[in-house]
Amino acid sequence: MSKEEGYFLATIGTKLNSSHEHVAGERSYPKGLTQSHSLVRIAAMPTLNLFTNVPVDTIVASDILRDATKAVAKIIGKPESYVMILLNGGVPIEFAGTEEPAAYGELISIGGLGPSVNGKLSSTIAEILQTKLYIDSSRFYIKFYDVQRSFFGFNGSTF
Repeated sequence: MSKEEGYFLATIGTKLNSSHEHVAGERSYPKGLTQSHSLVRIAAMPTLNLFTNVPVDTIVASDILRDATKAVAKIIGKPESYVMILLNGGVPIEFAGTEEPAAYGELISIGGLGPSVNGKLSSTIAEILQTKLYIDSSRFYIKFYDVQRSFFGFNGSTF
């Protein structure tokens, strides 16, 4: 099984055992795998949690959610249908000794992260927050988590 862009790929028509090794001659798909043309992929969705002390109205929230979803999907290289964004406005935050506009984010993904990608994500999310909420990029922290599939749940199970 190989790993590309946060997806785990296997050849169609073979069965994988619990160690994700091919079982010759057997035709079925392990739990969590879906067929996509000639590949099988495990959905490895990213989730971005954003917290800010700036109150966020519904219109601005929708813009941020849309822009952040598109950015995360594009930069990590995963479909928008796998991306989840949570936006929490009006959260009490003090940063550098002041309560001026600030934000904190956490991005969790099963694969797809690394130094270059993280830098692009940090820059892009900071730009969205600057444009929509007037939060200076010097008042925004973001933490990245590259987690194992078994540490992320979905649909009553784990990936």
